[in-house]
Amino acid sequence: MAPVSLAIHAPGADLTPAVNSIRYLRDCLSDEIVKQFVTFHIFFSHKHIPSKIPDPDVLLQTPYNCSGKPPYENVNSTYMKEKNLLYPVNVARNVARDAAITHYILPSDIELYPSPNLIPRFLNMIARNAKPLSTSTKPRVFPISIFEVDAKYQVPSSKTELRAMLANKTAIPFHKFVCPNCHNIPQGQQWMNAAETNQMDVFHVGKRRGKFVHWEPIFIGTHQDPYYDERLSWDGKKDKMTQGYILCVKDYDFMILNNAFLIHKPGIKHYVKNAKRDSIAGRQSAVVKSIIMPELKKLFGTRNGCAL
Repeated sequence: MAPVSLAIHAPGADLTPAVNSIRYLRDCLSDEIVKQFVTFHIFFSHKHIPSKIPDPDVLLQTPYNCSGKPPYENVNSTYMKEKNLLYPVNVARNVARDAAITHYILPSDIELYPSPNLIPRFLNMIARNAKPLSTSTKPRVFPISIFEVDAKYQVPSSKTELRAMLANKTAIPFHKFVCPNCHNIPQGQQWMNAAETNQMDVFHVGKRRGKFVHWEPIFIGTHQDPYYDERLSWDGKKDKMTQGYILCVKDYDFMILNNAFLIHKPGIKHYVKNAKRDSIAGRQSAVVKSIIMPELKKLFGTRNGCAL
């Protein structure tokens, strides 16, 4: 168990159902795990301020009526879709991160499920401080291998189960059929071939360069790591690339964990041409090239082998 800092984009009329969903999760479930471990952080653009914003203290003191169905079920339309808004994923990541009060943080998307016991095993590894942790002198983060599983199958509960699913093709590396270079990790095949061990350790120390120059890792880090660029939307794709460039220029060590993994919400993803999103991605790519990249070079400099 570990605390969760959850950022929710709820512009305009989406605020009320979002708040009601939070209240249902806090007040109406059979246990109090959400109330004990999850903090919710709602945000919206100044251009789409809700018509009425309730007082959170009053809401928390008012029990929710649990007799109806969960308000988050069977939602067919949202204000965000009606207004054709982009999803500001990097704002969400930064909001959730800023609100987290732990030293170590795992900025992750809600549809990525961490392997069981990741947190106690990780903290045990930190406490043991064995090599290469004890000899490292560079800034570091701890990337986690990511996979997809067939929609008909349960999420694996251990690396041993995951390896069996990889062998029978019911699990695959994340975005294998969408953007394989974005999530290929250094020593990735060796990681998949390596048997599960009884404790967490650093499997390999990699860099974001060479064939991994476009790697978009999801990792355990700290509040000292670079923020995500809030000008980039999910719709525009490659929203973590600018952060990855900064990590590369700062010569971060990417300490890949041996037994930790993330599983995307079940369902194998395939590339589907989307002219609308491709157009948004084209505009975002142009902004990165003409505006953001020159800024990054001025702020952080360059390093041989580092690129967006």
